[in-house]
Amino acid sequence: MSINELDLGSGSPAQPASHSSDPGTSIAADAQPAHALTLGGWMDNMPVGSLHRFVVWVIGIGLFFDMYEIFLVSSIGTALQGEYGIDRHSTDFKFLLASAFIGMFFGSIFLGSMADRIGRRKAFLFNLAWYSAFSLVGAFSVNAGMLVICRVLTGIGVGAIYPVADSFLSEILPKERRGRLAAWAYTTSYVAVPLVGFLALWLNPMHFGMVAGWRIMLVIGSLGAVMVLVVQHRLPESPRWLLAQGRTDEAHAMLRRFAESAGTAIPGIAPEATTNQHPLKLGERITLLRRAPYGKRYLMLTIFHLLQGFGYYGFGTLASTVVKSRGYDVTDGMLFIALSFLGYPIGSLLSIPLLNWIERRTLVIGSILTIAACGLCFAYSNSSALIVCFGFLTTCASNVFSNAYHVYQSEIFPASVRSTAIGSTYSLSRIVSGILPFVLLPILSHQGAGAMFGIIAAALFTVAVTVRALGPRTTRRNQDEINPV
Repeated sequence: MSINELDLGSGSPAQPASHSSDPGTSIAADAQPAHALTLGGWMDNMPVGSLHRFVVWVIGIGLFFDMYEIFLVSSIGTALQGEYGIDRHSTDFKFLLASAFIGMFFGSIFLGSMADRIGRRKAFLFNLAWYSAFSLVGAFSVNAGMLVICRVLTGIGVGAIYPVADSFLSEILPKERRGRLAAWAYTTSYVAVPLVGFLALWLNPMHFGMVAGWRIMLVIGSLGAVMVLVVQHRLPESPRWLLAQGRTDEAHAMLRRFAESAGTAIPGIAPEATTNQHPLKLGERITLLRRAPYGKRYLMLTIFHLLQGFGYYGFGTLASTVVKSRGYDVTDGMLFIALSFLGYPIGSLLSIPLLNWIERRTLVIGSILTIAACGLCFAYSNSSALIVCFGFLTTCASNVFSNAYHVYQSEIFPASVRSTAIGSTYSLSRIVSGILPFVLLPILSHQGAGAMFGIIAAALFTVAVTVRALGPRTTRRNQDEINPV
């Protein structure tokens, strides 16, 4: 089924209500008619065109390999224990589980803001090529130490790509379709999660000559680099980012490229109320993030990312270990988790109408509380059917939550600092996720799954309260209205 058939905003182009002239009229851009919209106004109100859809698919496929890498080691962990003779209680195994998340922390904090300097397009392609290359190198690891190093380096690229993708999608998508289209990109990515689970179920026990099946899974993770070669010349830059850098002519040219793909004429572009004459330096970006209303939003996002990883990555990373601790053998445990992981793409699909019906902040709060409740039920399940059922519901709620917050966090900062704000706070979720095996595995071993998921539920409840107290509403609001610079 094509993206056009899925009602992603196709249809006859409609001019924004504030524009009253004939759509076919051609007026020189420098004439600046009184009724012309600003660049941001045009991007917010433009019909969805083929270029919008192309970016959505490219981002979705790039994030597919991102999610593949995130869930890879937890899925092949049992095979690695056999390959390198490491016990699940050992420090080596904890480092193996944590390695990619450690890299993601450094990638998010140092490379996540790169998109505010070099652009959304270049940063996205660079990070995709980076983690594809190190995933391939990891397939040739000769010992656990080399694999840990490769996973850290892979994680650097993985950690940076989500802040870039969130910023990119938020800036190019019209306000009425922003949540739905972004959710399609994320849904594409989450197909990778059950795929990893079922590939691990198939490949973990296998050897192709002298090549172990888990090495093949690492090679598959490197295929994202092929997409870089295919799309690099067609992928556009964000007009909002170009404008934020003071590159007005390029921004207007890119705006018209999006408009042409949507069948819309741009008779005139009104000047922005404020336009940077030069790219903001790091100190200037930090200063802006400390100003109202962004200081409160940045504090919210900091607390949010410190704690949200307990639910999302805590389950995804440790679910197979929890099932194994209940006495199930490796094959049954992997099958249960693979079935549970089907909830990731299904939850992502479910988020598409929900993002259109429910205010973003409310959806974030409701879905994270659902994760907490279903996770506790998973911990206390005492039959195969209940383990799969509550595992599925937990992963389903996880991706409603994930899609909602990725759209939400990208809407609450201006283009000049968006990637910096998201990258620096998102890095916290990555380092916390890297620490989780060291914190939660001892609790699982000594206190049981109920105690472990009780701690997870408390962290998620704190996130819900913080978002409700400090987060603004964003659904169907213009970017300029949400973010008065």
